[in-house]
Amino acid sequence: MSRLDSMLRRFTAQRDGLNWAAAEIAGATGDVLDMGLGNGRTYDHLREILPDRRIWVIDRVLQCHPSCTPPEKDFLQGEAEPMLEKLAGSGHKIALSHYDFGFGIKEKDVAEAAKLSPLIAKVMTPGGLIVSGQPLVGFDELAGPEGIPPGRYLFYRA
Repeated sequence: MSRLDSMLRRFTAQRDGLNWAAAEIAGATGDVLDMGLGNGRTYDHLREILPDRRIWVIDRVLQCHPSCTPPEKDFLQGEAEPMLEKLAGSGHKIALSHYDFGFGIKEKDVAEAAKLSPLIAKVMTPGGLIVSGQPLVGFDELAGPEGIPPGRYLFYRA
């Protein structure tokens, strides 16, 4: 499979997974967390499908498309660990998280996701959902929506 085809499959799985998770949390209380803003595509999609939810964003730098810039009060800029600690200390609880941190080196990405998992757990509301591009630890893994090949995107319940 070409890298382009692989990327398209990943984006489709990401979108379909986020749409599924948004419908699943419809009656739940809590905010949304986008970990890894990048150029803002996912954040923009979350704004569209969850317009009444506060969406927190964590990233090292703000370098997204201008139309996808989160409000300053919702953007936690810095390394993930202290930003997750800050969010946990704020008392806000998260009903839906999207995990998209990565260095582009699989072994390093998996280790980082495992290291951050306990901090992610601290911000989640019980029963909240996590949609992730990397394997997380300490959560109940879910099948997710139909049509997404196993391992393409991962789904967890806190």
